[in-house]
Amino acid sequence: MLQQPDIEPQGPTAPARSGLLIHARELFRLRVDKSTARVRFASLCFVGLFSLIGGRLVYLAVTSDNTSAVRRAASSEISAARPDIVDRNGEVLATDVKMVSVFAEPRNIIDKDEAVELLTAVLPDLDATDLRNKLGTKKGFVWVKREITPRQQAEVHRLGIPGVGFLPENKRVYPNAVAAAHVLGFANVDNVGIAGIEKYIDSQGLQDLNGAGFAISAADLKPVQLSLDLRVQHALRDELQKGMAKFKAKATAGAVLDVNTGEIIALVSLPDFDPNNPVDALQDDKINRINVGVFEMGSTFKALTVAMALDSGKYNINSSFDARSGLRYGKFTIGDYHATHRVLTTPEVFVHSSNIGTARMALGIGVEGHKAFLRKMGQLARLETELPENAAPIIPPRWGELNTMTIAFGHGLAVAPLQALMAVGALVNGGMLIKPTFLKRTAEEARQTALQVIKPETSEAMRYVLRLNASVPQGSASSAAIAGFFVGGKTGTAEKVINGRYSKNKNFTTFTAVVPADKPKYVFLTIMDEPQAVEGTYGFSTAGWNAGPVTGNVIERVAPLLGIPPRFEAPAHPFPLMSRLGAWGSKP
Repeated sequence: MLQQPDIEPQGPTAPARSGLLIHARELFRLRVDKSTARVRFASLCFVGLFSLIGGRLVYLAVTSDNTSAVRRAASSEISAARPDIVDRNGEVLATDVKMVSVFAEPRNIIDKDEAVELLTAVLPDLDATDLRNKLGTKKGFVWVKREITPRQQAEVHRLGIPGVGFLPENKRVYPNAVAAAHVLGFANVDNVGIAGIEKYIDSQGLQDLNGAGFAISAADLKPVQLSLDLRVQHALRDELQKGMAKFKAKATAGAVLDVNTGEIIALVSLPDFDPNNPVDALQDDKINRINVGVFEMGSTFKALTVAMALDSGKYNINSSFDARSGLRYGKFTIGDYHATHRVLTTPEVFVHSSNIGTARMALGIGVEGHKAFLRKMGQLARLETELPENAAPIIPPRWGELNTMTIAFGHGLAVAPLQALMAVGALVNGGMLIKPTFLKRTAEEARQTALQVIKPETSEAMRYVLRLNASVPQGSASSAAIAGFFVGGKTGTAEKVINGRYSKNKNFTTFTAVVPADKPKYVFLTIMDEPQAVEGTYGFSTAGWNAGPVTGNVIERVAPLLGIPPRFEAPAHPFPLMSRLGAWGSKP
C-alpha cells in the first residue's frame, strides 16, 4: 500500500504555531491534572478584561467632554472669595462662610420629569416650571438651588439622581446686621459687590483676579480695615433711632468725622436695611442720606459765609452789618427768623443766625468771589469717596446776586451732607480741606493730599463763633452744649421744596457740632427729615428743638469712646487771638 511521504512544515514560524496549538488542545482537554492551569488562565483573562474596562472608566471620568464642561462651568459660576471687612479696632463687619449649592447636568439626566418631582419635594421653594425648563436644555451645567442647608443637602443626596451634584460656595455674611449697612453695601449671591465698600473692593481688582482664573480664598486676602468704630456706630444709630421716634421724623441720619484725618468714624442713615437681606435696600426711603441725598443745608451754611467774609480780608471779627430792617432785592425781601432790628457785629450775625447779615457779607464779596470760595471748599462738585454712591450738588443754572444772597444763608444750593461736613472740618482744623475717607489712615497720610483753604487765623475765629453759639443764652446751639466737652455748633433749618415750592410746614433740620471747640478732634452732624412739633417743643420743629438735642445725646454718649474725657474746668485761653482783638463776647 502506498504511503504519502511526511511533509515538513515550511517557514520559521511553523513549529511555533504547531506547538502553541498542541499546548492549547492539551490545556482544554478534560483532564483532572489540567484543571488548575485552566482556572489560572481564566482568572488572568477576567482580570485583564476588568482592568481594561476600569481603566477606561477612570479615563472617561477624568477627561470626558461632559466632565470638563462641568468643571469649566463650575469655575465660572462658583462665587469667589472676598476679603474680610473690619472696623478700625479689628471687629469683623463682613466675612465669608462656606455654603453648598445644588447643580445639575441636564444632558446626563434620563428622566427629567421624575427629577423635577423629586427635587421639588425636598426643596419646596423651587419653581417646578422653571426647573423643568432648565433641565430640558442641552447644557452641561445649570444651578438647581444656591446656598442650601446641610439637612437639604442630605435629603437631595438620598434621592440619588444621576446628573445632580453639589458644589461648595462662598456666602457673604454681615454679623452685625444693620450696623454700618450704608457703608458696607452688600454682595449678591455670586459674591460680587453691588454697593458700598463691597463694590469698592471689586473695583480695586478683585473681580479681575477672579475673572483671570485665580482661585483665591479669603485667607489669601488681606482684610479691608475701615475708619469706622463699631462702638460709635451702634451708639449713633441708637440715639438717632430714639430721636426719629420722639420727633416723628420721616427719616434721620448722622455722621462723625475726624477733622485731622478726614476719617468717617460713624455713619448712619435711617431707615436702614440688613445687608444679609439686601432686597430691602432697594426701597426708596432707605438711601444713604449722608452721601446720596442732596439737601439745602439751611443756616449751617452760614459758617461758610462768615469764614469767606473773614478770610477775604474785607471784613474782620469786629465788622458790623445793618440788620435793622429787611434786605430788599427787586420784589424780594430777606428777613431774619429772630429779628434784632439793629446793627450786628460778625459774631452776633452768627449767634443770631441773621439772614440779613450773611446776605450782606456775600454781596460784599460778590457773585464770582462767592462761587470761587464755595468751589474751593468742595461744595460745587461731586464729592468722591470710596463709596460708589455719591451725589452731585444741585447748583443754580443762572447764578446772580439774589442766588448769592440766599445761598449765603443756606437756601438755593443743595449739597450732600458729607460735603458740608467736610467743609466744616476744614473751618475748624486750622484751614485744611481734607477729603473724607472710609478707610483707616493717619493724620500724616491725610495731610499729604490736604489743601489749605483758609488762614489759621480765620479757623480760630470760626472755632470761636461756633463755641459762642453754644455758650451764650441767645445762641442756637445751647441744646447740644453738653457740660464738660466744650462743644461748639450751629443749627440749620430749611423749608423743603415740594413740587417746586418751599413748604411752610415741612422742614429739613441739621445740626453741626465741634468737639472740643478749642482744639477740635471731631465734627458731629445730625439731619432730620420732616421732624414734627411734639410735647415740650412749644409748637416748634426747627433744628434747635430736635437735631440739636439729639446731637447732644450722641456727644455725651460717644465722646468717652473717642478718647475725649469730660473737662470740669474750661480752658484758660482757648481763643487768644479773639481775646486780643476784643471780639464781641470774648470778655466776661
